[in-house]
Amino acid sequence: MGDHIRPRVRVPPSWHWPVGVSISQEFGYQRAQFSADTWTYELRPIIDKQAGHWYFAFNPAFDKSFHGPTASQGFIFSPDAKVSYGFTKKITGGIEYYGVLGPTQNLYTPSQQQQQIFPVVDLNVSPKWEINFGLGVGVTKSTDHFITKMILGYRFDY
Repeated sequence: MGDHIRPRVRVPPSWHWPVGVSISQEFGYQRAQFSADTWTYELRPIIDKQAGHWYFAFNPAFDKSFHGPTASQGFIFSPDAKVSYGFTKKITGGIEYYGVLGPTQNLYTPSQQQQQIFPVVDLNVSPKWEINFGLGVGVTKSTDHFITKMILGYRFDY
C-alpha cells in the first residue's frame, strides 16, 4: 500500500506530430512490507500512436529510489510497452510489458532482470477518466510471479 502522484504533460494534438509525445514524473511512497524502496521517483517519457482501433506505446522509464536498498544505485532503466485494441468505444483490451533492466551505468544480467506481461482492460467511460486493470505474470526468477494492478486517473484541463 502507498500513494503515488504522476503529473503528465504532452505535446498538444494541434501540433499534428506523427506520434504522441509526453512526459510524466511520478513521486511515490510505499510501505516497507510492499516495497523495500519506500520513497521513489520516476521519469517516464511516453511515445504513443493511435492507428484506428489499435494503440501502441513505448515508455523508456528511469526510476530512482531515495530510501531503501537500491537508493545508491542511481537511475534504473525500466522500459514499458503496450499494444491494445478497441473492441468498443468503451472497452479496450491489450497486452502490457513492464521491465526492470538495471542501473543505467551497469545493467543487470538477464537472470537478475524483472520482466512482466499483463493482459489488461481499459474502460473508456469518460475523456476525463483513465481506468486500467490487469493481472500480470512474471517471466524471470527475480520477478513477482503474479501481480494485480489498477490505474485510476483523472485528467485535468489546462
